Amino acid sequence: MTAARPVVALESTLITHGFAYPHNLQVAREIEQAVRDAGAQPATIAVLDGQVRVGLNDDEIAALAKSRDARKCSLRDLGIVVGMGLTGSTTVAATMFIATRHGIGVFATGGIGGVHRGHPFDVSADLTELGRTPVTVVCAGAKALLDLPLTFEHLETLGVPVIGYQTDEIPAFYSRRSGLRADICVETPQEVARIVRARRALGLPGGELVCVPVPREAELPAEVAEAAIVEAQRRADEAGVRGPEATPFMLDQIAKLTGGASVRANIALLVNNARVAAHIARAMLDAQ
Repeated sequence: MTAARPVVALESTLITHGFAYPHNLQVAREIEQAVRDAGAQPATIAVLDGQVRVGLNDDEIAALAKSRDARKCSLRDLGIVVGMGLTGSTTVAATMFIATRHGIGVFATGGIGGVHRGHPFDVSADLTELGRTPVTVVCAGAKALLDLPLTFEHLETLGVPVIGYQTDEIPAFYSRRSGLRADICVETPQEVARIVRARRALGLPGGELVCVPVPREAELPAEVAEAAIVEAQRRADEAGVRGPEATPFMLDQIAKLTGGASVRANIALLVNNARVAAHIARAMLDAQ
């Protein structure tokens, strides 16, 4: 698959680790349809039986949604999964890595990884990849359960611009505001395309983070989200949950603590981000 027409890369970890079956399949289809409705082509990325696939068909997405043994693949895992002929879903970092090698410059996700609360040396590979791979990542900020100030300080160090889409403040995933200012506020996909084109012309390394607030009607109030996150973190620490299992564990706890409101916000922002990413992909193609 090439970027001869507007294409939006999509990760597959949300299918295998974000939602339970059959909810995960429904969400994956909604995200792909949002890209199509906005005039672009979705390309969900995964590794199936050791083969990197860019643009899964519906049967493949359905099979991945039912899979119980798909490995969550960041960069360190890709060679293992491909070499051993396994099936794996791609994180933000792995999706960026694969997308850019297939000529896809725009990627939509929910929230990026970052610096974990209380564990400042636990830093997601997503940040490193943003600092070196030229892909425009459309998201609702970093996952709210992370240390947001440290995460965005890290992105500044890596030279990654944080673009607020119709907002001057970086959203906090479930909530529209975090108290952290974006590097610039843009109002249109065309403005994003201008920034990306300028960065590529200058030869600047890395990608861009376009932060889109969760739709207002689905927003989880910041104080509600924060209270749930703090309690979920306490439960994770108490249970000794660390590493790759920490995020799924905490997301599950946050969903229970908010009566499912966090899940509804998550789905709304995923679909919205996909739509915005499609508009940006179209604008970038028009600007060539």
